[in-house]
Amino acid sequence: MFILANFIGAIATILNMVVTILIWLIIISAVISWVNPDPYNPIVQFLHRTTEPILRPIRRLVPIRGVPIDFSPMIAILILIFLRFFVIKSLIELSFRLK
Repeated sequence: MFILANFIGAIATILNMVVTILIWLIIISAVISWVNPDPYNPIVQFLHRTTEPILRPIRRLVPIRGVPIDFSPMIAILILIFLRFFVIKSLIELSFRLK
């Protein structure tokens, strides 16, 4: 049973790293959007390709017309934090109980 526990713990650790990286990418993308970035810059293109699939559905669900502030990065970060504290923490607790 300890093999399954270690496997679940490893998945939880990897998910935690992915969530942390996504949070930082969203923050960096939001900060860069405050200035007028060059859309042909490879870093800007990478940030756009990695964060836009997360932010686009949120923008569709929460359409805010007339407000110049985009709240989708904040909502995405809150969702990722929820995933960290609920799903990942639950996986870690499950792995400890299986040992």
